[in-house]
Amino acid sequence: MLKLFKSKIAWALTLMCLVLAIGVLGYHYYYNFTWVNAFYMTVITVTTVGFSEVRPLGEDAKIFTVFLIISSVFIFGFAISVISEYILSKNSLQLLKKKRVKNKINGLSNHVIVCGFGRNGKQAAEKLSAYNKPFVVIEKDEKIIEAHEDEVLFVQGDVNEDEILLAAGIERAQYLVTALPDDAVNLFVVLSARQMNNELFIISRASQLTSVKKLEFAGANKVIMPDKIGGDHMASLVVMPDLITFMDKLSMEGEHTTNLEEVKIDNLASKMVCNSIRDLDLRRKTGCTIIGYITPSGNYIINPEADLELEPKGKVIVLGRPEQINKLNLMFQLD
Repeated sequence: MLKLFKSKIAWALTLMCLVLAIGVLGYHYYYNFTWVNAFYMTVITVTTVGFSEVRPLGEDAKIFTVFLIISSVFIFGFAISVISEYILSKNSLQLLKKKRVKNKINGLSNHVIVCGFGRNGKQAAEKLSAYNKPFVVIEKDEKIIEAHEDEVLFVQGDVNEDEILLAAGIERAQYLVTALPDDAVNLFVVLSARQMNNELFIISRASQLTSVKKLEFAGANKVIMPDKIGGDHMASLVVMPDLITFMDKLSMEGEHTTNLEEVKIDNLASKMVCNSIRDLDLRRKTGCTIIGYITPSGNYIINPEADLELEPKGKVIVLGRPEQINKLNLMFQLD
């Protein structure tokens, strides 16, 4: 629709320039006006302002002027209508788009709120999108929003304002990721979010080591230092390059699938009897290998025994190639 308006505007501007060119050239070449006087006569004629002529006009010049007036009235009228319609339609489309986004956000629950769409926030959004996890991004930079609004749900505004957090559905959210570069702002967001939703799982970025304890005290469940992780990763590539490269490949995405998957025991129990890891027999059924188990209390067991008793609220961590992970998801209808 906007393309149609843009083409109409192009036509209108072309016709307006054509009328001006005809007027200037006509007065100059056929009626011997100077270039300045020809331009002046053309402007006062097409705008119908009513100033007097530069000099008395003959009958043929008057006929030419009448033709110029009639042509300019229709063409300028057409141009004004097209431009006005385009502006009104653009505003209407923006209002409809904002209303549509608001309705989508209001329909979300157990979603993720990402504060900031910088380098870290964008990476978080891409990962969430790959796993089909619903999320909302709070961002105040209008240019960033316009560049990504087709693939991301945005709430525009200052994340320090409670109204913006409410607009993002913080009362219904399950996670909040605050990835802002300023630790003080992250601290304020964590404090506000914790007060508004006590069950929220909050993950915060920290730039300074001294901010970690403060963010945890404010209510953050996890605090991540991207710079520290990056430095550790680069150093590890020096001391054990093959191991780190192998670990990187485990989490590498391909066709929206990874080599690692976290599966709730409840999801498996609804499809089969699974009192132990041996009962699951995922290796034979899907090719995936169970490399870890998370107890309901949050304890992590690496490389669990086959006879380990499984609990309903526990989780298993499975390892497999992308096609094996897909087979697991299809077999047990996992999200």
